[in-house]
Amino acid sequence: MAEIARRTTKNNNHVMFLIHRKEVLDQAVKTFSKQEVNSNLLTAGMVQTLTRRVDKLPTPNVILVDEAHHALAKSYQRILNKFPKAIVLLFTATPHRTGRQQLDQIADDIIVGQSIHELTEKGFLAPFRYFQPPNDFDVKALKRGSTGDYTAESMQEAMSTKIFGHIVKQYKRIAKGMQAVVYTYSVDSAIKIANEFNSEGISAVEVDGTTSKEKRDLAVRKFRDQEIKILVNVNLFTEGVDLPNVDCVIMARPTASIALYLQFSMRCLNPREGKTAIIIDHANNFKTFGYPDDDRDWKQAIKSGKQKSKTLLTDPGLSIITCDYCFAVVKASEVKDGKCPICRNPIKIHEAKPVSDVDLVEASKERQNAIREMVKNDLLKSVATKSVGELRSLRELQAYAKLHSYKPGWAWFQAKRKGLIKR
Repeated sequence: MAEIARRTTKNNNHVMFLIHRKEVLDQAVKTFSKQEVNSNLLTAGMVQTLTRRVDKLPTPNVILVDEAHHALAKSYQRILNKFPKAIVLLFTATPHRTGRQQLDQIADDIIVGQSIHELTEKGFLAPFRYFQPPNDFDVKALKRGSTGDYTAESMQEAMSTKIFGHIVKQYKRIAKGMQAVVYTYSVDSAIKIANEFNSEGISAVEVDGTTSKEKRDLAVRKFRDQEIKILVNVNLFTEGVDLPNVDCVIMARPTASIALYLQFSMRCLNPREGKTAIIIDHANNFKTFGYPDDDRDWKQAIKSGKQKSKTLLTDPGLSIITCDYCFAVVKASEVKDGKCPICRNPIKIHEAKPVSDVDLVEASKERQNAIREMVKNDLLKSVATKSVGELRSLRELQAYAKLHSYKPGWAWFQAKRKGLIKR
């Protein structure tokens, strides 16, 4: 964005930069300055401020919108509609919104960047290990609020009362000594988690929307300087905030938002020589959205209409029911008359169990082994950069499943759906 802004102002054209968080704005202004953007031809500000002064703003030739999945909001639209002749470039790592209205309402097209796999291979992101509960918690208790995400009250009901001590125990077992950010759902839960860490001699600070700017800035500075190990927050450190030394993320809440899930899980992927990040998912969010580095159809994601994030954004369609007979993993929507769509035996729906004091399990071991094998296996190499839609044989599907740690029945199911298996 800074380079686009530099070239724009070099040609004596005016550029505008929009964002909704002050921390990101401050970082952007510093970056633009280092990139030698002409400040006399730059308007950079928070949308909350600029929307009130829109009639007094200089007319931009180019508008850059960061975290653009928010750009359908009225405050953004007031600015964008004021300058209909400007070229508008929308930037976001998560081009999908909760609800029916998507970015096709304001964007002509989407340019998809490099995948997480590619960015990791090139050293722009750290590799990660992913840990998850062996059992589900009570998803039936979850209820959506006006934002489209789950309400704090329903998350409290769904998450076990044992979760606070469990979080500390699993951190000590899996990621002891790492700088970690914890994402939780309420001020009360954040305070309890921070207290649990401190009681175990692990320095932790809680911050939320009610925390004063001075205290929040102090907490972030101490975390960056590694004076504290754990930063527990309620929906603060999601978009754009620069926390370069996060090596572990702990998700202590479920979410219905693919954007929040990716922001949570990828917060720890800033690279460093020899680093392997740790993602601890206490809420089994991967069951809804897949793993952070799964392929996603972002072109489909920006289309408005009635959509479900989990079936839309995880390219293979992460399945949420496993057949006890043939071990196929299938979407709940494909179970007809209570029978497995593969073997036609009855699907057993197992009652969800609340989070309990059991060790989390790692999801990535098989994938890591597959990646090592890929170096000497031509078939795995050939499917590594393909999407599921490009796979043309059962062998390719099986190799893809191995590379991505999918259950054995997945390849069979996909092959049958593609017509590669007649039965």
